Amino acid sequence: MNAPFQARAGLRDPFSAFVCDDATADMLRPVAVEHGWSPEKVNKGGLRNAVQSLSVSASPNILFVDLSESADPLNDINALAEVCEPGTIVIAAGQVNDVRLYRDLVASGIHDYLLKPFTVDQLRDTFAHAQMVLSGPRGEAQVDRPHVMAAVIGVRGGVGASTIATSLAWLLGEKAGRSTALLDLDVHFGTGALALDLEPGRGLTDAIENPSRIDGLFIERAMVRANERLSVLSAEAPIHQPLVTDGTAFFQLQEEMRNAFESTVLDLPRHMLIQYPHMVHDAHVAVVVSELTLAGTRDTIRILAWLKANAPQTKVIVVANGVPSGGALEISRKDFEQSIERPVDVIFPFDSKLAAQAAKLGKPVAEVASGKASAPFATLSSMVLSHATEESATDTAKVAKKGVVDSLKSMLSKPKPAAA
Repeated sequence: MNAPFQARAGLRDPFSAFVCDDATADMLRPVAVEHGWSPEKVNKGGLRNAVQSLSVSASPNILFVDLSESADPLNDINALAEVCEPGTIVIAAGQVNDVRLYRDLVASGIHDYLLKPFTVDQLRDTFAHAQMVLSGPRGEAQVDRPHVMAAVIGVRGGVGASTIATSLAWLLGEKAGRSTALLDLDVHFGTGALALDLEPGRGLTDAIENPSRIDGLFIERAMVRANERLSVLSAEAPIHQPLVTDGTAFFQLQEEMRNAFESTVLDLPRHMLIQYPHMVHDAHVAVVVSELTLAGTRDTIRILAWLKANAPQTKVIVVANGVPSGGALEISRKDFEQSIERPVDVIFPFDSKLAAQAAKLGKPVAEVASGKASAPFATLSSMVLSHATEESATDTAKVAKKGVVDSLKSMLSKPKPAAA
């Protein structure tokens, strides 16, 4: 119910209430009028009437429900959640004074729980806070912090690109404080949701099958939340079901995620990169993940050349993953860098214990890592944000420069005044 997305909020009624008694209704109506809401939106019938009404109509932005007549408030709120669209802020009221109930209700997705009898001032404060949450800091964030899109590409299967993509998305959410989407484009064997101990759902496969359905509301419903700042769109499509798409769905998903989130991380399998080259056109950063092997070197050279030819505007970060701390390497870092004709930006040492611990806990490796093991993740996150900020600044400068040049051209193109 309290989803972090604001898409299509303007298409809903701003407010509805379902109360059990006249006293609560009489208190609500003038407060609703103060906020510019229709007093006719205050209905009798409590939560049962709310469930029946919302099952056949769109949810409002702010919903007030009275639980006074509910024998099992927690289960009834869960029933409400099934018919309530994501993004709706739910305020509940009731007569049960129980801290455990309050915590359970908040955990189930409601915004606040008012204990009856409550005062008009309490009601005003709750509505004011709900409106702040609804409008949120999202608009300011869009201005102050432009969207960051990073594509993580493994040069070969098994180099750990998905592990790094999941960790990067978690870091952008938890450490950088950005609302972040992880789009796992390995439709049949993706591990983005699995690494976060989540069920992937059908959102991605539905998007591929019906690109015309993709909009803000679709994103709200299809994304699976890992935490308050990180949401995932992944799939485990049947392996007998081939991927049949012209790439339109992927382009639209990128567009909607750009509108709904402050950061997007694409876990982009190399075959998808070549089949749908437009996927990296809008990416600020391409994180190319390899291992220090002969095959890894060959494929890194090829993918770097491809990126240079097809996405020259995208900043590239080269990551060497699973590098043993001791013992013989198939190819040394020095030889690898000479072969690809550029330095390796980040080295991730091989750490089987850390990987196993993260898998057991259902958490990204970056969350479990500590001390020296966390340093490469912090470096990668910092580089992604730095490169993306530089590109945004460059784009702004180009637009400004173009504006000045256009003005000069306009001035020069004006006909000279005739001589007297």
